[in-house]
Amino acid sequence: MRERFWERFPLEALTPVEWEAICDGCGQCCLVRLEDEENQEIVTLSVACRLFDTTACRCSDYEHRFNKVSDCLQLTPERARAFHWLPDTCGYRRLAQSKPLPKWHPLISGDPQGARRAGVSMHGMAVSEAKVPERDYEDYIIAVIPCQS
Repeated sequence: MRERFWERFPLEALTPVEWEAICDGCGQCCLVRLEDEENQEIVTLSVACRLFDTTACRCSDYEHRFNKVSDCLQLTPERARAFHWLPDTCGYRRLAQSKPLPKWHPLISGDPQGARRAGVSMHGMAVSEAKVPERDYEDYIIAVIPCQS
């Protein structure tokens, strides 16, 4: 990786390895989100994708995730700019908005558990969608975000 690449290059110019390093491992992008078209809101649940390892806070089959989970979205520079539901702490979102990475981010702190120590990780906070029937999703709402037009 190039030295301090996140400060020197736009998201579009990152190598695949650099792109992956922007991820802080919080797991928030792996939470189930539902769009309420009537109210124009995005509802975030404390329910994670079935491939999300709630202990490691990582995808259990990252390489094959798009084949196994039809609604898994690949984050791109364009989507990092457009997905307003990404957390404010998300490295991709912050860089897309020309903001610095937080001081706890692994690229800054050198600590791979930075997101966990900062309290923004889903470690111990999310439950697998394999364990929650859809009829119970209402019990797992943790955020409601107005849609932006």
